[in-house]
Amino acid sequence: MNELILRDATVADLPAILTMLAEDTIPADREADPSDSRYLAAFEAIDADPNQHLVAAELDGRVVGTMQLSFLPGLSFRGSWRGLIEAVRIAADLRGQRLGEQMILWAVEQCRARDCKLVQLTSSATRTDAHRFYARLGFVQSHVGMKLHLRD
Repeated sequence: MNELILRDATVADLPAILTMLAEDTIPADREADPSDSRYLAAFEAIDADPNQHLVAAELDGRVVGTMQLSFLPGLSFRGSWRGLIEAVRIAADLRGQRLGEQMILWAVEQCRARDCKLVQLTSSATRTDAHRFYARLGFVQSHVGMKLHLRD
């Protein structure tokens, strides 16, 4: 296996990224038909924003992982920036090979390079394996997250 390459995703990466999102079963009906125009519109909005990065993790020419890395300005912590990691996915056939660890450590370094004072993420309360994974990388469960789902 060659080195994992982490880079900004291109529109050509969308099918692989959408496949990984669709493999997720929490909740099972979260994703739609990959040809849904909302996916391309979301990609274009992310791609146009310098504080948003849809990341493609490439191994041997194949996109095998993804995440969104967002940089958020804030007034708290003396006007500090923070990094937000979302939608972390690894292709089902490659899980358990520490690719996710490489991705998260890379994202943390990107946040350091942008002078962020903290990195945050959320994970579904049912994903206990993911919680152990993030804790092993130094993340702590310091807050309680809440979400309000709005209709389409």
